[in-house]
Amino acid sequence: MKTRLTEMFGIETPIICGGMMRVGTAELAAAASNAGALGVMTALTCPTPEELELEIEKCKSLTSKPFAVNLTVGVVSTEISYDDYVDVICRSGVKIVETAGRSPEPFMEVFNAHGIKVIHKCVAVRHALKAERVGVAAVSIDGFECAGHPGEEDVTGLVLIPAAAQRLKIPVVASGGLADGRGLAAALALGADGINMGTRFMVTQEAPIHHNIKQKIVEMDETQTSLIFRSFRNTARVYDNEVAQKVAEIEKQGGDFGQVHALVSGKNQDIVWTTGDIDAGMVTVGMCGGLINDIPTCAELVSNIVAEAEEVIDQRLGSMTAA
Repeated sequence: MKTRLTEMFGIETPIICGGMMRVGTAELAAAASNAGALGVMTALTCPTPEELELEIEKCKSLTSKPFAVNLTVGVVSTEISYDDYVDVICRSGVKIVETAGRSPEPFMEVFNAHGIKVIHKCVAVRHALKAERVGVAAVSIDGFECAGHPGEEDVTGLVLIPAAAQRLKIPVVASGGLADGRGLAAALALGADGINMGTRFMVTQEAPIHHNIKQKIVEMDETQTSLIFRSFRNTARVYDNEVAQKVAEIEKQGGDFGQVHALVSGKNQDIVWTTGDIDAGMVTVGMCGGLINDIPTCAELVSNIVAEAEEVIDQRLGSMTAA
């Protein structure tokens, strides 16, 4: 399948394995890239820039295909020297960066100087237009269904994707609520040049999280996510577990973020990923968990999605317009 996305980044399919904190390792990124998608490592999964440098080298040893590094800015509470991480990325020879959180504008000059193409994740069309103005190569537009932070405007992908596509000149990547070939076909029909999937790639054999968590997502339906942090104007979509319910109750009672911080800490999320205890911490997952029914390899996943999308486009939709 050829789109502006595949042509721009030199990938075989218009599919991105989006950057995921503590999940976007070299192994997962390489597996996604080897499958023909664009794998994305997550810079801040590495506690130091020096460890990121080693992780990038590991990814290079595992794939000869393009991969990206995610840099999410301004959404963690600890002090981070983003310039040091940017320096490592630029020196590494990586040519694609996925940015999220705050605007990538402060880093665009140095990224451009190193020939790095930037994909910026946005949750609103106005943010996407700003990203286009500062020179990003593509935007990933996140609908309300997505895992993580969908913003505060609650616009679903069915509206947000075409709204972005009709106003932007650069490629648009659809994100949120996508897990199969039907979603890829729909995103292309809405004007996107490809799709970005996080939750779906979490439930692959190569994803570095406990099998029990993957199985819980296989078993979930589309109603088993919660929106937390709404009262803090930092809404997050997560699996509806005991932690999410405790946070929601604290918010309902007017509590502040300090009262929930320990519950949703990265330390507790690491416990979830390593032990398989679904109630040990916050579990970031999208509504598309209700569409996930198996735990394939990345190669199987990408192949199946492309085959299903082609079948939808050629057979189901094609038959509707046949003379």
